[in-house]
Amino acid sequence: MKTIQNIKQEISKVLVGQEKMVEGLLTGLLTRGHILLEGVPGLAKTTAVNALARTLGLEFKRVQFTPDLLPSDIIGTEIYDPSNNSFKIKHGPIFTNLLLADEINRAPAKVQSALLEVMQERQVTIGDETFKISLPFLVMATQNPVEQEGAYELPEAQLDRFMMKIVVGYNTRDEELEIARRVANNSFGQIEQVATVEDLDRLRKEAMEVHMDEEIERYIVELVFATREPEKYGIGDIADYIEYGASPRGSIDMYKASRAIAYLKGQDYVSPIEIAYIAREVLRHRIIMSYEAQAEGIDQDDVIEKVLRAVPIP
Repeated sequence: MKTIQNIKQEISKVLVGQEKMVEGLLTGLLTRGHILLEGVPGLAKTTAVNALARTLGLEFKRVQFTPDLLPSDIIGTEIYDPSNNSFKIKHGPIFTNLLLADEINRAPAKVQSALLEVMQERQVTIGDETFKISLPFLVMATQNPVEQEGAYELPEAQLDRFMMKIVVGYNTRDEELEIARRVANNSFGQIEQVATVEDLDRLRKEAMEVHMDEEIERYIVELVFATREPEKYGIGDIADYIEYGASPRGSIDMYKASRAIAYLKGQDYVSPIEIAYIAREVLRHRIIMSYEAQAEGIDQDDVIEKVLRAVPIP
């Protein structure tokens, strides 16, 4: 756990508050799950991802998503070499350990979909060749809320590839005052590497050894099924608000994420507290709401809150 504490301490040199976001990013590293960060501009989403890469000495690349971005700008392309009358492959920024897809919902659906294969299979197809991505590999994407001008909604298939969607809120008054002081006095610290890829592999193995009782495993599945069949759990009043419930990846990712969260807390077992703690982040982007829900201002977090209250805690 000392390694985790050192990583958090280094990140705190440039990031004030936002513990939930830092925990989410660490969970993604421990479980090899991609993370989507959503929040208005200026909440240090990019800073957090950059800082995490530097603490681990990982290869880090950033892509600024814009409306004119092409799929080849991300995955790479074939380039004609006139010197030997042949084509050669130019790799795109996807060939890295940690890819920051900044403002991912600023690009059209075709570009966003270009990430699907690499996020799921950890491989890229360029022309007739398929290339494996070296591990560790994580996509950590940031997006502005869809109400913002010039933003697109991500396709459901791509959203499902993200393990967690973390909504990044504003800092507290005291935290914002601290940020202002640090910026004014240029007193942000210099981040140092405090762990290696080997350390990360060790931490990942330890996190996956955290015990989970069968009752907790079934509790996870029941929560996911309650988003699909709310009537069977006594919450039929939300059935009209749900177009589609969470996918099987919801169960898989909650299983993995709850273990990682328990590990980050220093526990060797998973309790219902950890499940409730990460349920919104794991499920909110996997529940498709109906037009009726949108008209009445009901969102995914409202549904998840009712689900958590309805499903019996083991």
